[in-house]
Amino acid sequence: MNSADGIAPTAVTPGAEPKVALIGFMGAGKTTAARALGTSGADVDEVIASREGRSVQQIFESDGEATFRELEERVTLELLEDPKLRAIALGGGAIGSARVREALAAARVVWLDVEVDQAWERVSTTAGVRPLAGDPQRFQELYEQRRPQYEELADVIVPGSRSNAINDVLEAAAGLPQRGARLIWATTPSGDYPVYVGHGIATERRFWPATVRGRRVVISDYNAGRHYGELFEPALAGIRITPGEQSKTVAHAEIIWTEMVRAGVTRTDVAVAVGGGVIGDIAGFCAATYQRGMRVVQVPTTLVAQVDSAYGGKTAVDLAEAKNYVGAFHQPTAVIVDTATLVTLPPEEIAAGYAEVVKTGLITGGALWQKISSGAAANDPDVIARCALAKLRIVAEDELDTGVRQLLNLGHTVGHAIETATGYARYRHGEAVALGLLAELRLSGAYALRDEVMELLVKADLPVVLDREVDLEQVIFATARDKKRVGEGPVPFVLCPQPGRPQYGQVVPPAELRAAIRELYG
Repeated sequence: MNSADGIAPTAVTPGAEPKVALIGFMGAGKTTAARALGTSGADVDEVIASREGRSVQQIFESDGEATFRELEERVTLELLEDPKLRAIALGGGAIGSARVREALAAARVVWLDVEVDQAWERVSTTAGVRPLAGDPQRFQELYEQRRPQYEELADVIVPGSRSNAINDVLEAAAGLPQRGARLIWATTPSGDYPVYVGHGIATERRFWPATVRGRRVVISDYNAGRHYGELFEPALAGIRITPGEQSKTVAHAEIIWTEMVRAGVTRTDVAVAVGGGVIGDIAGFCAATYQRGMRVVQVPTTLVAQVDSAYGGKTAVDLAEAKNYVGAFHQPTAVIVDTATLVTLPPEEIAAGYAEVVKTGLITGGALWQKISSGAAANDPDVIARCALAKLRIVAEDELDTGVRQLLNLGHTVGHAIETATGYARYRHGEAVALGLLAELRLSGAYALRDEVMELLVKADLPVVLDREVDLEQVIFATARDKKRVGEGPVPFVLCPQPGRPQYGQVVPPAELRAAIRELYG
């Protein structure tokens, strides 16, 4: 045990960590990352240029791309075998080689992810030294062609904007299983943090980030605590509350605060939130406010939390009048997503989480929506990781929910209103969101898409008809009190006319809103 912390971090055997292979498109920052590692890092293109005595551009021009690719493959394989190197930066197209992809199986593959516009901005001024950066259309085509390969190969996903922080990323990855787990590096203006996604990383391997030191206090509900609370011992205390949205109140927050005081918890300690969205919200809120703020590690054990609520730093409790009305932005220190915890969930909880999966697919579009709409399982670890990545990219742009982050509320304006109107007792959060998605797709004029989504929800055993005992006027009234409303203006809606094309800040005429909600009654 570490005497300074009171907690022994995950043991990492020196030299046991695999070699790091940095992959990514042109302009992603691979060279910057390799240089940040000093003599333990090498850049394939730089090694080739040094050995050949001429630039990559000159090799392309004089010998052709095929010759360069052969040379690139040979040098890449050699460097991957070099025991003196900790990390190497591959050329953007090196993953096109089957031999290179095979060799990467022995490495920890770090994908430096960059948006195409940012990549073009970075490399267009150096087109003379980048043979494939002269034509913007060809550049876009290459980007779209390679991106799925990068995502498929990646063990660690890092925004290109953090290429100079690669040492922090690799330190956070220490001890993480090389296969069957992923690290997604979350970035926000207030701080970065690692998100770990894998089957059994907590339940089987007892993984804990070596970078998160300090005494722990485990906060959970009686269900999650019974199954998983002991995984994070030794702890100063194990605090458990009653499961369900009805426990997400100021009164229950006071219970948690009081128990932390009695256990001697200080602001240098770490709150470990083990459970679903309710626990993540209230434990995060208590961490944000206890002694003016302490660290929190989110350990989501429900599908709703694993694909959505555990990320982004939104913490809150409910009032009787409205959901999530008292809260704070408080980013986690880490998020540990063990998909094995989903096995203890009842089918209806998996179904409730699936509504958030569908929502994320609608917002993101592209490959994620194709996978979801073609029938991917709700608890597929790859789908969960892709949903997490999609949300983290949005939060990175808008941490405080003043703009693009509002896209994540698709289906939630009507969904939250249904929860409020029924006292948080009739529908699970995901069930209410499912109904909200149908209403808000109708408001989007996306009738065919609404039918497609309804079919997915029915297959998942989610409600697509609102109970007639739910009062229409109360639902409409509750939408007007949604927390996204500011000043005297109307509540802004998120509309989605087609997958991947969501629009936030949309004003909906009252008559259309009434018609969309009334349609839910069947």
